[in-house]
Order: sequence, then C-alpha cells, then structure tokens
Amino acid sequence: MNIELLREFCIKKPAVTEEFPFDQDTLVFKVLGKMFALTSLKKWEEGIPSVNLKCDPEKAEELRCEYDSITPGFHMSKKHWNTVELYHGELPNTFIKELVDESYDLVVKGMTKKQKAELAKYQ
Repeated sequence: MNIELLREFCIKKPAVTEEFPFDQDTLVFKVLGKMFALTSLKKWEEGIPSVNLKCDPEKAEELRCEYDSITPGFHMSKKHWNTVELYHGELPNTFIKELVDESYDLVVKGMTKKQKAELAKYQ
C-alpha cells in the first residue's frame, strides 16, 4: 500500500473529503465532516507509514492480539481507534482496504437520519 492508493481508495467513497484540520502533516479523510481515517504524510516520507482507523471495540482488541502491525490508536480513543502500521508488510492491501471500509461504515452507522439522508444524495 502506498499513500496514493490509500488516498484514491478513501476519496472514491461517497461524500468523502480530505483535509488538514490539525496541521500540514496529518491528512484526514472525513465523510460528511466525520473522521474515518488519519495519516501522517511525514511518516510516509520517512518510510514508516501508518493510518488510524475507527474500529468496533471488540474487533479492535482481537486485531491487536492477532497482528503486531495493529496497535491502539495513536492520539485517539484507544477503545474505538486502531493505528495500522503499513511498513511491516504484514497486512495485504485487500485487508487494509477492508479495515478502511469498516471504519467508513462505522462512522456512517453512527450518523443521524438527516446525515444519512444527505449521504444518500452522493450514492
């Protein structure tokens, strides 16, 4: 996985924007203003890329036990976010995409009816 593939995969989803709300390093992908993926561009440049993704709390724990490349979310709620380290090569691109999909879906699931109706306009 490289940053271009991650970016393309994220922005192709309905109603997704990419922003730098914190600083010029942290690229954030949002669906209707709600974060579902964050990554440090500096870490990509340094060869130690990772991405923070939202995850169901029970599954988050399971993934952390199963994969060395998945740890509690850096600078995020440890209960709901995982940091997925991509530089180990442990995780195939298809699996990373599944985790991105799950993060996006969790954020959408938590939206209000009004937000979901707005999202439907993009589909």
